[in-house]
Amino acid sequence: EEVHRFDNRQVRRNGHDCWDVELLSSELVRGLALCKEAGFAPKSVGIDTWGVDFVFLGEDGQILGIPHAYRDQHTAGAPEEYFEKVLPRKEVYDITGIQIMNFNSLYQLYAMKRDNSSLLNAAKEALFIPDALSYMLTGKKVVEYTIASTSQILNPRTKKFETCLLEKMGVKANLFGDIVMPGYVIGTLTDALAAETGLGKLPVVAVAGHDTASAVAAVPAKNEKFAYLSSGTWSLMGIEVKDPIITEETSRLNITNEGGVEGTTRLLKNITGMWILEQCIKEWRKEAIEYTYPEIVKMARDAAPFQSFIDPDDESFANPPSMIKAIKDFCLRTGQKVPRNHSELIRCIFESLALKYKDILEKFRVLAPFPIEKLHIIGGGSKNRLLDQFTANAIGIPVVAGPSEATAIGNIMLQARAAGCVNSLQEMRDMIGEAIEIETFTPEDTDAWNAAYERIKSLIK
Repeated sequence: EEVHRFDNRQVRRNGHDCWDVELLSSELVRGLALCKEAGFAPKSVGIDTWGVDFVFLGEDGQILGIPHAYRDQHTAGAPEEYFEKVLPRKEVYDITGIQIMNFNSLYQLYAMKRDNSSLLNAAKEALFIPDALSYMLTGKKVVEYTIASTSQILNPRTKKFETCLLEKMGVKANLFGDIVMPGYVIGTLTDALAAETGLGKLPVVAVAGHDTASAVAAVPAKNEKFAYLSSGTWSLMGIEVKDPIITEETSRLNITNEGGVEGTTRLLKNITGMWILEQCIKEWRKEAIEYTYPEIVKMARDAAPFQSFIDPDDESFANPPSMIKAIKDFCLRTGQKVPRNHSELIRCIFESLALKYKDILEKFRVLAPFPIEKLHIIGGGSKNRLLDQFTANAIGIPVVAGPSEATAIGNIMLQARAAGCVNSLQEMRDMIGEAIEIETFTPEDTDAWNAAYERIKSLIK
């Protein structure tokens, strides 16, 4: 049951896009107090967030400044500079197995060092966002494994930080502390917060701090023969394997090895997801045009199929002044029909996402040490039944949709495991599969979708 929901907005500070962690912390505390008011008696708290971002702590343990947001432009070109001046790209990937993206923690730190950041200069240590929020609740500092694995500083084979990646660019090797695994009990609410919330000395558990890791833990799979798609602002597609897969092929495809529950590796690829549609919706709102989500789905369903396609990961869609113009410009420069209205625009986005998923899944079929028999779609995007069906049509295997609140459910079940209520990841998944309503979509019109894929292949980088 949802008790409290609040917005997390980027704020602009000193020329940078940042996160207001004080606001996040205060809203968490308010949510806990509302739990008490609603008559709940929680046994523990667990926090997960997006990856890569972090806060600095000073000598006295105080949080320094306000953390940069991963979409801030100060890291533009930073990976290339790092590879030229510090370590070559191949060596960085071979060590970390992480997809090269300019906002990875490693390149954020490089950009700050390059720019002589006063925050970095004053920092004694750093905490990733979920660990920082847990610290604000408990006063106890940990570095949780799954969130640390997003940084491109962790070695997935040893599950420890590769300090040479920091030292070679002049950043202190011990900036991040020792790793703890999901299920570790960090501590309890501080005396002040115990009194303020009315919940007493409530334990705070280090769950899978990376939201995708918590979501994947909630995939209701019966065996290992599945791929997953965590569908939201970002789409993250991958498979779960026991050991990292770091090869020339995964490097060429820019595939990432991130930490999962029970020491597993989430071999995955970041794909630009519903961000594209979200930005279009924002533009329409500025024109006083407001669509409900069912209306958006109906508009896409009613539009003519296979008129135009985009590559969702084209750099022109990263953060354009106008997403609508960016889509039309892409279609124009690739010699395609330009969407004429909102319905055609939405249909273009949905079909392009489904075909992009097919393209990425084909790569994982080659890499997987097992046959991929199903695709589990989890997260908010799983509620889009039209896109679920489009995806099944495109990939040619069943799509299992749900749970939509996979991140929260995975988080809760990891707390349950820490409390001794469940004993293994598979037991968690079996319980979720029995308790949560899911829906299966079987492929339709596969010949038409295969023909469309042949058209779009040349547009995909």
